[in-house]
Amino acid sequence: MTTARTTSRAASRATSRATSRATARATRPARVALVGDRSPHVKSHTRVPALLDALASRDGLVLDAYWIPTGDAAAEAASGALARFDAVWLLPGSPYASEAGALAAIRVAREEGIPFLGTCGGFQHALLEYARSVCGLAGVAHAENDPGAEDLLIAPLACSLVGHEGLVRAEPGSLAESVLGAERSMERYHCSYGPEPRYLPVLTAHGLRLSGHDEDGQARIAELPGHPFFLATLFQPELSGDGKRPHPVVKALAAAAVARAAAG
Repeated sequence: MTTARTTSRAASRATSRATSRATARATRPARVALVGDRSPHVKSHTRVPALLDALASRDGLVLDAYWIPTGDAAAEAASGALARFDAVWLLPGSPYASEAGALAAIRVAREEGIPFLGTCGGFQHALLEYARSVCGLAGVAHAENDPGAEDLLIAPLACSLVGHEGLVRAEPGSLAESVLGAERSMERYHCSYGPEPRYLPVLTAHGLRLSGHDEDGQARIAELPGHPFFLATLFQPELSGDGKRPHPVVKALAAAAVARAAAG
């Protein structure tokens, strides 16, 4: 009997420890890398704290967020530190202090299967990283970073979208449609650069999906099928509403990060 009780107590303690470890994994706040050169003059940046609070209070999505300047991102990527985050969000605010740092953050998220969101400049650089790293277009450039370049993937828009609001249509069956919860969505912009159309067929031929377009058929959302969560928008979901109710795109990234953290 003594042996049986001892065995039972040992098994109970082992079960308790396993449950505690599982609970710790499940309740660990998801760590999110906010990659960008934080500035009080960038409205999207000033809205992030309120969005994080709203995600926690309204949606139960608790994020442990760390700002990483683009100047530090390449080193964080090289050391493996960036790969330990549960999500990477490349925020607006270009031209970034370090194009290389921004691209390194995207590459880590893409290759390591880490949930990724790129907004405005993040969208532009997501396309740039994919073109250079996956499509073999090593010489393409971003006009804001290299205005004298002859081979521009990201070029000045014919009409600036600074302060513009416009309709975006998500492709049926896409991640974008699932996240937005509708085929059509009214979105806000604050940018003057976008993708050069002649290169888009090359990107899609190599697996990138351009899953959202404006009323003129211009690409405004990109995603990567097969990736746990990889979404980039030329519009800025941070500017939606009064900044206290997270846009569905922001909420989706947070949910993906929390799911990754819970999975251990």
